[in-house]
Amino acid sequence: MVDKNIYIVQGEINAVVGAIKRNARWSTHTHLDEERDPLLHSFSVLKEVLNNITELSEIEPNVFLRPFLEVIRSEDTTGPITGLALTSVNKFLSYALIDPSHEGTAEGMENMADAVTHARFVGTDHASDEVVLMKILQVLRTLLLTPVGAHLTNESVCEIMQSCFRICFEMRLSELLRKSAEHTLVDMFNVLSDFAILIFLMVYDFQLKMRAGGMSESSKWKKQKRSPRPPRHVTKVSPATEQPAANTSNVTASGVTFIDAPSPSSSGSSENISSAVSPATDSGLEMSSQTTSKEDLTDLDPVTSLGLHAGTPSNEAKVTDNQNQPELQEKIQSASVESIPEVLEECTSVAEHSDSASVHDMDYVNPRGVRFTQSSQKESALVPYGLPCIRELFRFLISLTNPLDRHNSEVMIHMGLQLLTVALESAPIANCQSLLGLVKEELCRHLFQLLSVERLNLYAASLRVCFLLFESMREHLKFQLEMYIKKLMEIITVENPKMPYEMKEMALEAIVQLWRIPSFVTELYINYDCDYYCANLFEELTKLLSKNAFPVSGQLYTVHLLSMEALLTVIDSTEAHCQAKVLSNVHQQEKEVAKSGQETMNSTKEMSNNNERAHSEGKSTTVISEPGGACPPTSGCLMADQMKQGCMELEGGAEKSIPKKPTRFSCILPSPQELMQIKNKKKLLITGTEQFNQKPKKGIQFLQEKNLLATPINNNEVARWLRENPRLDKKMIGEFVSDRKNIDLLESFVGTFSFQGLRLDEALRLYLEAFRLPGEAPVIQRLLEAFTEHWRKSNGSPFANSDACFALAYAVIMLNTDQHNHNVRKQNVPMTLEEFRKNLKGVNGGKDFEQDMLEDMYHAIKNDEIVMPEEQTGLVKENYIWNVLLHRGATDEGIFLHVPPGSYDHDLFTMTWGPTIAALSYVFDKSLEETIIQKAISGFRKCAMISAHYGLSDVFDNLIISLCKFTALSSESIENLPTVFGSNPKAHIAAKTVFHLAHRHGDILREGWKNIMEALLQLFRAELLPKAMVEVEDFVDPNGKIYLQREETPSNRGESTVLSFVSWLTLSGTEQSGMRGPSTETQEAKRAALECIKQCDPEKLITESKFLQLESLQELMKALISVTPDEETYDEEDAAFCLEMLLRIVLENRDRVTCVWQTVRDHLYHLCVNAMEFCFLVERAVVGLLRLAIRLLRREEISAQVLLSLRILLMMKPNVLSRVSHEVAYGLHELLKTNAANIHSGDDWYTLFTLLECIGSGVKPPAALQVTARADNDTGAQSDSEVSSSYHPSDMGLDRGYTSDSEVYTDHGKPGKMHRSVTDVDMMNSGWLVVGKDDIDTSKPSAGLSRLGPSPLVNQYSLTVGLDLGPHDTKSLMKCVESLSFIVRDAAHVTPENFELCVKTIRIFVEASLNGGSKSQEKRGKSHRHDSKSSRLKKKPKESSTRRSRVLSQHQAHTHSDEDEDESIPASYHTVSLQVSQDLLDLMHTLHTRAASIYSSWAEEQRHLETSGRKIEADSRTLWSNCWCPLLQGIAWLCCDARRQVRMQALTYLQRALLVHDLQALDALEWESCFNKVLFPLLTKLLENISPADVGGMEETRMRASTLLSKVFLQHLSPLLSLTTFAALWLTILDFMDKYMHAGSSDLLLEAIPESLKNMLLVMDTAGIFHSADSRTGYSDLWEITWERIDCFLPRLRDELFKQTVIQDPVPSMPMEQHPQKSIASALPPSPVGDVRPATHPAPSEKSSELSASASAPASPTISSSSSPSFTASAPTKTSPVTDIPPATAQPPLILQPLASPLQVGVPPMTLPIILNPALIEATSPVPLLATPRPTDPMTTSEVN
Repeated sequence: MVDKNIYIVQGEINAVVGAIKRNARWSTHTHLDEERDPLLHSFSVLKEVLNNITELSEIEPNVFLRPFLEVIRSEDTTGPITGLALTSVNKFLSYALIDPSHEGTAEGMENMADAVTHARFVGTDHASDEVVLMKILQVLRTLLLTPVGAHLTNESVCEIMQSCFRICFEMRLSELLRKSAEHTLVDMFNVLSDFAILIFLMVYDFQLKMRAGGMSESSKWKKQKRSPRPPRHVTKVSPATEQPAANTSNVTASGVTFIDAPSPSSSGSSENISSAVSPATDSGLEMSSQTTSKEDLTDLDPVTSLGLHAGTPSNEAKVTDNQNQPELQEKIQSASVESIPEVLEECTSVAEHSDSASVHDMDYVNPRGVRFTQSSQKESALVPYGLPCIRELFRFLISLTNPLDRHNSEVMIHMGLQLLTVALESAPIANCQSLLGLVKEELCRHLFQLLSVERLNLYAASLRVCFLLFESMREHLKFQLEMYIKKLMEIITVENPKMPYEMKEMALEAIVQLWRIPSFVTELYINYDCDYYCANLFEELTKLLSKNAFPVSGQLYTVHLLSMEALLTVIDSTEAHCQAKVLSNVHQQEKEVAKSGQETMNSTKEMSNNNERAHSEGKSTTVISEPGGACPPTSGCLMADQMKQGCMELEGGAEKSIPKKPTRFSCILPSPQELMQIKNKKKLLITGTEQFNQKPKKGIQFLQEKNLLATPINNNEVARWLRENPRLDKKMIGEFVSDRKNIDLLESFVGTFSFQGLRLDEALRLYLEAFRLPGEAPVIQRLLEAFTEHWRKSNGSPFANSDACFALAYAVIMLNTDQHNHNVRKQNVPMTLEEFRKNLKGVNGGKDFEQDMLEDMYHAIKNDEIVMPEEQTGLVKENYIWNVLLHRGATDEGIFLHVPPGSYDHDLFTMTWGPTIAALSYVFDKSLEETIIQKAISGFRKCAMISAHYGLSDVFDNLIISLCKFTALSSESIENLPTVFGSNPKAHIAAKTVFHLAHRHGDILREGWKNIMEALLQLFRAELLPKAMVEVEDFVDPNGKIYLQREETPSNRGESTVLSFVSWLTLSGTEQSGMRGPSTETQEAKRAALECIKQCDPEKLITESKFLQLESLQELMKALISVTPDEETYDEEDAAFCLEMLLRIVLENRDRVTCVWQTVRDHLYHLCVNAMEFCFLVERAVVGLLRLAIRLLRREEISAQVLLSLRILLMMKPNVLSRVSHEVAYGLHELLKTNAANIHSGDDWYTLFTLLECIGSGVKPPAALQVTARADNDTGAQSDSEVSSSYHPSDMGLDRGYTSDSEVYTDHGKPGKMHRSVTDVDMMNSGWLVVGKDDIDTSKPSAGLSRLGPSPLVNQYSLTVGLDLGPHDTKSLMKCVESLSFIVRDAAHVTPENFELCVKTIRIFVEASLNGGSKSQEKRGKSHRHDSKSSRLKKKPKESSTRRSRVLSQHQAHTHSDEDEDESIPASYHTVSLQVSQDLLDLMHTLHTRAASIYSSWAEEQRHLETSGRKIEADSRTLWSNCWCPLLQGIAWLCCDARRQVRMQALTYLQRALLVHDLQALDALEWESCFNKVLFPLLTKLLENISPADVGGMEETRMRASTLLSKVFLQHLSPLLSLTTFAALWLTILDFMDKYMHAGSSDLLLEAIPESLKNMLLVMDTAGIFHSADSRTGYSDLWEITWERIDCFLPRLRDELFKQTVIQDPVPSMPMEQHPQKSIASALPPSPVGDVRPATHPAPSEKSSELSASASAPASPTISSSSSPSFTASAPTKTSPVTDIPPATAQPPLILQPLASPLQVGVPPMTLPIILNPALIEATSPVPLLATPRPTDPMTTSEVN
């Protein structure tokens, strides 16, 4: 079957022939004419050929192409005919009729290209001609783009391009045609670029092979390559042994390489390598690699830049994968050894491919030959096009962009730029040295010149090319990039009115685009800012952008936004890196590292295996190649490195020897510290340079001082510095090195030049560019001598002697002056060449210099002046600067480091955050566009994220502070805030961002907390916060919560209604409408505000504070604490809100509360203790302290400190404390209920009980605390109560104190004067524990901490506790009693540490509840009615007063509710107080009955534990003193209650208690003290008129009491008899009988007393107490005294009972009148505790006599003034049998020591109602008769019995 393609060709023949024949010129139709006409003849021949074949591929492409090409070439054909032929050719190409693998294809393509580029035709009209030209373009395009185009030679491609350019630049042609030519060029360039990528792939592959073979196993390599080498001139060989040869290259002057026929080389080891690799230099390519020897390299000739062996069946896709060109795989498959890869159709099979491999070899010689030029054809090998044509095209494009070339029109320049863009976009030019050289020098130069043109299209195009250049090749263009950025900065900053705005905008856009390149900014920083001699590009750009982001006019233009965007790119990339770091888990990274290590090992093994296998196979045959060379690199970065190295080694480029890292760095990625050092050194160098430029010596000296130059001076070092520092003034360098003192330096300086191989004038030119030549002849001579000496050495002494050399150098300088100095030229005609030669005749040691050399020198100087460039302007200066730049780029200075993304983000961020945040703030503030606002906010968030990642608190604070300003919360007044904030969407965004950032990155917030707190306070004042934040816990409120802000109380509302009505009457209509209530807009705004705040979720700040770092948490707390009420800024409610937040935060952080406790404690101390009067804030502080205690007591590590902190409450002013008694009472109750089990130490119990006492019964807090608290106030003198309440030093251990917080917390209080008693020494003496910030750890046992005994403030001979009870609140008392009963009733909570305290507190409560606490109610009523408003601070003037008054009234109502009840005491009150008294009685009874068992269980427990410490005794004496006695006294005191019900119940309890079985164990002394301490004081008290309203009840009480007395006396008579003081006791009982006889108004007592008395006398008589064998009468003295006393009130009793008894002479007694006096004296209420001046007393010793006791106690209570004289008078004159009683000294009265405790403290005189016979005063203890009036001055009392 005939090939369809043959028909296509035949059809085209017919079409063209038909057209030819239709033309008038060929109008004859004879066969002969056709035969004669060459065009028609060739067509007929072709027809014949086609008729004889079945496959088109049977004939060479040339055969069927030639007739068409002849038509195209013919000058005789018209346009339409030529057009038809062109169409046909185009069709053949498009339909792929030409087989790429055919032998003749290369020649056919060459002919086609030649014919089409040299097409001729007869012009008809303009339009038709253009159609033909259009078709020519079409064919050329198709030719280059189809696969067969790969056979074109370098020359053809250049011709094709030139033809397109011609059409493009022919201005007479139509626009359409020119544009088409332009597009055609673009398409062609695309193909060439793809092709270039392919070349580099091959280069890379070759490189791998070279490395695998050439270096490691060179011997194998040699053998493998040499064995099968065929002779050079063989044209065709069998595929298996084919080794094609390289060709010599001749590079023509134009730079296009033309290939001659292959010349057989004389020896196999010295062949030239094909120039197809890439002509690196115009002098041809030489391969000189440092890694391989010459010998190795000569073996490489068979393998060209492709690195493929002949007939590679498949070159593994691995290679191509790395370049994104998967479609190239098939193309490579059929590439052969020396050919540059053709773009082939897919091969059908491997076999077919290897058969045809030889067809496209480089040395395939087509027998027909190819015409390379118009004129001649010659036989030559057709080398497919390669780098030479690409380089030539590239050079041509670059030349098109030269704006200084007048031939280049604007269109041409634009075209050049456009095509360069295409080339750079698609080809890796950097990998080719020859192209890179063009880029570095000419292209960059032209582009920078184009930046100054005014045509925007050229400017824009050149910016685009610049971007592409620096994006891909900046590592080769370090100084070019510096110059480019400086130019852009200049354009942006220039204030030239002619400069169009668009140019600035484009320049900024270019910068933004560069900054977006990953790592670009970092590279700027490390390569320029951290280079000694480069500009600080990054820093300057950042400043420029920042400045540019702020509009001068206030109007935001794109320029400003672009600047912000550029700044943000740094932030964006840094943030992305930080995010990536955060996301990548460390563990995961480690796993990956391990895995990649494994992979690397495997791949290395694989690589070596592959290589070995390849080499071993290669020995037998070279056709089999290594599969894919070696393993491709694992990453793009390695790939780039290897490609770079490959190119360098291949091309022997100049940069090959550059070390990898700049000399200034210690490693490729220097540490940030190293960079900082470099930057500091750079600053010093700049300063040194400036000083040098003023005075060289000064500059050098400065650098030596800073250790940048050695001391003493090192000439080589200085010379090097002078050469490499471009900032130095050339004139100063000249002066400095030419100074005769610096001869050595001059030598070193000249030594830094490399003059090798340079002609003298060239060397001199280089030398004189380094400094300014001074004008003085001797100086010039010095400089030239040094120069010539060095030049001669460098060049092997070419002239006769140094003088000759010197003379020539001088002559050159003279010639330069002669030719170019204007002054000289005016006077003389410039020197000619002959004159120059003549001047130098015979100078060279008597001979002449070489004449050609002199001629060259002459012309060089004449045409190009040796100038001092810096003093020139214009092109001369520009050229010089450019040359210096190129020169610097070629040295080590030109190394440009690529760094991995994210390397120095921290450094960059620290430099950019300031300008960036400022710019963001400005843009956010000024812009109204949603997108821009969002961009700014996103910038803020990213900055926050980065600063959080790197822990930069200052940045984050700054950010929060900036954002807080935009929330509009701080600037607005409270009234307008909801409206303004609600209607400002920008404020919403800012607020949400602030809170979002605080929630997310609170860890690094420091100063910013203050601003956030300010914002929260404003929201609080405006009532915009969520309910949960203004709702706080409360103990008293029935709901358990109160609101910090409440709705107005009804009374206020009433007022406001009246007021508004009045104002409504008085206001005009418009104002009236405004008053009617908030408008819908306002309501809507408020709703929006509330919604926004809800989204901000401010409460999260509290709940999530537990995740904050400690430092941040402390700053947050500091910010909250700083809100204390003052006149200007904050009111009390603000402070209360902040306090509540603080407390909630502490509770959230209870896991680490130890770290923050001190701060909180100090703040609470400050609020509570310094409060002079009650206010809401104090109430919240007290409640807060208790809430903290309740929650924190469970934590062992802090519980001790928390309990200690409760003493803050005791330090409060008593009047303030009493006002918060409710809260404290409820709080303490809660605390004990939840945490009693966590309280262990006696000191802590002491604190709690003292608190209960102060709250429940109004006891004044311990004086030591009060004094401490006063240290802040300069009160000077103390009040009496203060002084009298100071503790005695022997109270150590019971009374703990605090340091005055003026030391601990100086932030708030003025540093107060320390009161004398608060010095450290006193602190130690009084046993108060000083809690400073450093000694939070209280675990060490401190001196004076041990508890030594019960509370000292109890006079044991009085039923009262001897304390001054202030006013107290019954509800508080009730709650305290409840708390106490909770402890007492649970045996687990009663411990040795708190037992005695329990007892004491119960007694205090008893006293407080006596008579229903009516006494304290009176006091309370009088002292605490004051206007609560005085306790509030004034509101700051700017705030509205309405809120204030509302709040005031609300708190008034809340805090004084209990007082309102007090004013009219209702019936329920009495019920409550009755209940309290009954509860107390019950408690005392419970304790009393359980005391013995409790004590014995403790003693037992202690025995088992064998713990050291105070020993617990369970004997009766301990029980009596610690427990029974005080409790009995307490019950007895309630027997004196004015309420009958209480009295009777108490008496019942007392009777039960006294007669309980446990008490039988007591001995005589205890029973005696029972009378002295319980019964006698009770009876004395009952004599008073306690309840005037209830006379009958009182009678009954007295009767029961006296009966109880006699019962107890009789029951324990036996032990009592053993007492030495029995007589005194008995007489006292009689005394009471006497009193009670006369006390009542009814007969009840008159009857009962004698009966009791009779009973006692009879029992005593029966017991024989009155009998004495020694006396005369048989009766003892006691008998006499007894009757003497009884006779006073019952004279007839003796006769009734003992009629037979004879009475002796009675002792004269004291006048009876005194007794009534004494009994009438009513007991005064206990006086307030006075100050006891510290006096140390000896502990009472049992040996001390009564007399000495009385003598040593001047403060013993004295007898009432009326009886005092008679006592003292009668004492010595008595003559009574009392003297028979043994003297006190003989037998010490043990009654004196009822409590053997050293803690008995001096107490004021108290009522001790023990009635004794005056005659016995010396024989018994010194106890006063009845109550004495209080002494006028406080006296120091000793132990009182």
